[in-house]
Amino acid sequence: MKLTTNKILNILIVALLAYLAWQQFNPPAGVPVQQAQTMVQQGALLLDVREVSEFAEGHAPSARLIPLGELGGRLAEIAAYKDKPIAVICRSGRRSAKAVSLLQEAGYTQVSNVSGGMSAWQKAGLLVASGR
Repeated sequence: MKLTTNKILNILIVALLAYLAWQQFNPPAGVPVQQAQTMVQQGALLLDVREVSEFAEGHAPSARLIPLGELGGRLAEIAAYKDKPIAVICRSGRRSAKAVSLLQEAGYTQVSNVSGGMSAWQKAGLLVASGR
């Protein structure tokens, strides 16, 4: 069977679309909250992508708040971590998975999603601070 340029292009497009769909439904693997805490103790940035009101109700003491909806416009604030470890946390792990993808697309190389988010953090009995 002779493959024309158009057929090859169509195959590549289908493969790319399949890959993008797979990425959408298979977020990056996460790290357990205990590992995230260790990462932070070793100098990683703990990035909380929840809303201000959620953060005020309780957050990891060293977390830096940048809500997911603002992250794309505030990347300059965390540019120093472009090639350093970042652990991203939210309430359950869904928003942080989106943030991980956004950061990776922006060239951040050592980004991890905190599995289970603040819900898991609190269940594990890790320290939680309140207020802004």
